[in-house]
Amino acid sequence: MQYPLSPDVKPEFCTTGSYMRLPAQRENARVAIVGLPFDTAASFRVGARFAPQAIRQASMLLFPYHPVHKVFPFEDTRAIDIGDVPVIPHNIHRSYDRMEAVMLDLMAKGIVPIGLGGDHSVTLATLRAAKRVWGSVALIQFDSHTDTWDTYYEEKYWHGSPFIRAHEEGLLLPDKVFQIGIRGTLNHPGDLEASLELGYHVMTTQELRKTGAAETVRKIKEAIGDTPCFLSFDIDFVDPAYAPGTGTPEVGGFTSFETLELIRGLTDLNYIGFDLVEVLPPYDPAQTTSLLAATLIHDFAALVALREKRLLAAGEMAADAE
Repeated sequence: MQYPLSPDVKPEFCTTGSYMRLPAQRENARVAIVGLPFDTAASFRVGARFAPQAIRQASMLLFPYHPVHKVFPFEDTRAIDIGDVPVIPHNIHRSYDRMEAVMLDLMAKGIVPIGLGGDHSVTLATLRAAKRVWGSVALIQFDSHTDTWDTYYEEKYWHGSPFIRAHEEGLLLPDKVFQIGIRGTLNHPGDLEASLELGYHVMTTQELRKTGAAETVRKIKEAIGDTPCFLSFDIDFVDPAYAPGTGTPEVGGFTSFETLELIRGLTDLNYIGFDLVEVLPPYDPAQTTSLLAATLIHDFAALVALREKRLLAAGEMAADAE
């Protein structure tokens, strides 16, 4: 969609409720926005079930062109927004089944899903779908917590355990899992060691700041290569001064600018899916968090569009050489 809008196009505040007013279907779609409004696996604050619509509403403030990557993320990928998965608030396992079925259908068609959580438990359902299409995958997890804690009140499935469950189910390639931005107080000194014992790469906030964004990105890209890769972004990676609307905020995090710089450096990876989780609109009165989340979704789609553009250009060059 080009700007300024012609008189026959409604203004931004007149929306049908989709992300940037994307259609629900069109031919040759390569990206799909999917709402995953499940939040009853959270351990403290709840309300992330309302995030998909809050993020969609905030997306009305965005424009279609990505000036850094020089792509139209949603036009170049013919993106769609298929709405929300009809989860069952009080039943995580039946909700997992429903989310997995939707994600499997998209991935089997070659469509890259971008999930709007929901709490972080929803990622497990998408990784299960990815395993059925791609086998075990690489993972880049932006988060202030590792989410590899085994149980909570003797419950094994909650928003603090998706990545230990994913390891147990063989959904991930441990040497290609990067958990970055980890910080905050812990229950026990072994909390971080749990991820290391699984074979994951763990980079705390302090380590990331010492290493620097460019070197961190280089290490991730070198290790993952062209392996099918899923990117999961917990909004609490960002400092609560910039993203206050989240369930388990941790001070001492990254600014929105620093966050975007990291994401924008992760080009040329073989992304098979993304999600953005733990946005809580009840704690986001000025839409600060929702707007950042919507912008990150824009960036995720840009990464897909950029890779598609480069692959197309490489194919044309190869054809010309022949």
